[in-house]
Amino acid sequence: MNVKNGYYYTKEHEWAYISGNRAKVGITDYAQHKLGDITYVDVVQTGKVVKQFEVLTGVESVKAASDVYSPLSGKVIAFNSKLTDSPELINKSPYDEGYIAEIEISDNSEIKNLMDAENYKKYLEGLEK
Repeated sequence: MNVKNGYYYTKEHEWAYISGNRAKVGITDYAQHKLGDITYVDVVQTGKVVKQFEVLTGVESVKAASDVYSPLSGKVIAFNSKLTDSPELINKSPYDEGYIAEIEISDNSEIKNLMDAENYKKYLEGLEK
């Protein structure tokens, strides 16, 4: 599974790429593999205030409908509108073109509740045993 250095991860397989007080967020390569072909992503309204580990949005795939949890608390400042017409971008490019939203982080101290790439890889290895 593809895990990117410089990103932060949740146990529910979301990622955050942090730049200053903003974070792009999405689901991991592992999550998109488990879900299969993604067919729909709920639009996240800009201005929505989210709390760490609470539901940010939902995705639907050929296998299941799943909640996507916010890796950090903050305010949604952008939704990746490309996903409206092309939800499969999450399958093709989960860390780049397939990001879900951008959040203005309200509490940088929450980063300590996330895993770095090395710890996320170890976490995944434990799941696959």
